[in-house]
Amino acid sequence: MRNPDRRSYWLDAFTLRGSVTPHVASVVVTFGILSMGICSLSWLAENTIGHRLALQDAPYEIAGAVLGLLLVFRTNAGYDRWWEARKLWGGIVNQSRNLAISGLTYGPTDADWRRRFIAWTAAFPHVARNSLRGDSVPAEVNLLLGPQNARQLEECEHMPSLVSLRIALLLREANERHQMDRFSFLRVDHERAELINHIGACERILRTPLPRVYAIKVRQFITLFLLTLPLSLLHRLETDWLIPLITMVVAYPLVALDQISVELQNPFNNLNLNHLPLDDIAAMIERNVTSLSNYSDPENAEVIDFRPVLHESA
Repeated sequence: MRNPDRRSYWLDAFTLRGSVTPHVASVVVTFGILSMGICSLSWLAENTIGHRLALQDAPYEIAGAVLGLLLVFRTNAGYDRWWEARKLWGGIVNQSRNLAISGLTYGPTDADWRRRFIAWTAAFPHVARNSLRGDSVPAEVNLLLGPQNARQLEECEHMPSLVSLRIALLLREANERHQMDRFSFLRVDHERAELINHIGACERILRTPLPRVYAIKVRQFITLFLLTLPLSLLHRLETDWLIPLITMVVAYPLVALDQISVELQNPFNNLNLNHLPLDDIAAMIERNVTSLSNYSDPENAEVIDFRPVLHESA
């Protein structure tokens, strides 16, 4: 099986799917057209008043370096949000597994309780995913919990909180029936509470975008730099028709980095490029959690003797 990380250099260099090129192409072409207009104005001024519009290129070397640093800082800020969101969902994966393992181990042996407990635990990542995206109750939840519970989730203001509440009620039921001791109850309930902590941190990322004033100023700097760049190239190039092309070549990485930072700001929206694969993560959690029911009965657990293996390896 081929390693997906070992893709061809040329395949990545010219691919359009998953890149920001289609999103910034119109802006880059617009700067090229504006550059042609600036060159035309310079030619007209030279032929009418005998003075060519041009600027020294020394300030642009410094301005280009500063602008590059600003874009790098903004891109890093967006990536930090993306990576923090991924770590939080890694926590949701671990907490969901721990919750299911602890509940099945220390909870009641009643088959109906276990079925309900696993169903609500498996439903949490699906509900959390759609809550972050602003979508309705997913179809997976309808299959896990039934139409009535799905309808209640649809009417609830915060779906993950309702799922967590149902899990908490199941744990209280087990504790009040004396089928789960107090220490185990507190341990399992802690795992449940951590799920809400993780989804709350995700909502902080979602509802606190990067400061708008920073994005505005960076784009104003980019626009000012690219609109005046042709004036610094007029006295350095003998052929003016190359100036629009050079302007577009310079504009492409600047505008692309700006767009990348925008795409990374909201890692939960499946319309953004390189969004977190929440559908796959939620489906994996459901598979992991529901499969534990098949191995939670100690009487049916298979006992494996590792001594022959250890003896042979020695």
